[in-house]
Amino acid sequence: MTDSVTLVEMAPRDGLQNEASQVPTAVKIELIERLAHSGLTHIEAASFVSPKWVPQMADGQAVLAGIKRQPQVIYSVLTPNLQGLKAALAAGADQVAVFTAASESFCQHNINASIATSLARFAPLLALAKEQNIPVRGYVSTVLDCPYEGAITPAAAARVASALHQMGCCEISLGDTLGTGTPRRVLALLNAVSQEVPLAQLAVHFHDTYGQALANIYVALEQGIRIIDSSVAGLGGCPYAPGASGNVATEEVVYLLQGLGMLTSVSLDELVLTGRWISQQLGRRNGSKVGLAWTK
Repeated sequence: MTDSVTLVEMAPRDGLQNEASQVPTAVKIELIERLAHSGLTHIEAASFVSPKWVPQMADGQAVLAGIKRQPQVIYSVLTPNLQGLKAALAAGADQVAVFTAASESFCQHNINASIATSLARFAPLLALAKEQNIPVRGYVSTVLDCPYEGAITPAAAARVASALHQMGCCEISLGDTLGTGTPRRVLALLNAVSQEVPLAQLAVHFHDTYGQALANIYVALEQGIRIIDSSVAGLGGCPYAPGASGNVATEEVVYLLQGLGMLTSVSLDELVLTGRWISQQLGRRNGSKVGLAWTK
């Protein structure tokens, strides 16, 4: 393994969206700028969902207006519908993302719609995005397990990923929302999905609830995946997935990739400092083992 990997940094959006206390806009802006300074090239900066559902993300426009943008960085946002896309376009987002699930029950609990309805809602969004020449990323949650249905078959996940790909999503991120996946199951998932979507357009998004995220990432790398979602200090979780802990920590992923000779452009020193800083700002324990152990 000698080729490079792209990290999609989730902390400013997925990492912060479920914080109980409102995180000041200035802290969000500084977090994004610190992450960009570390060498990361794709940062999901905000979400344009209804403030009624995700109050933490109500300041998305102010966040995007406030950051000092780096030319090498993609600043993306989550957009659930056409209204969200229009707000993202007005705010100058470089890329947007839509989200659905491989589980019908999870989809109903998360966005109050069936999988088919969620996909239908994306059609006008993707049409406008294409017209505006803005790429759309697709998220598929619960690709391995659902808190309501249990195990999800690789075929079910592949069907949803294929639908998003055919609709025009430039990249599909496969989410182990509960963090219950193990390497053999990840291998089966990727074998199924890669029959429908080219490997170059697939990303993996692992939560580390059961401590399996790095093992699962290694399997994905061996299969040819080169896009990984992660969150500094392991921030994040899912309010609709009871017991699910945070995303895999970016510090851990960078440490792994640097050990494999696959990522040298990101400063682990800067990431560790950023993870420690945001943990202090939030008054929470740093969720990164590398962040806790790093002494260089």
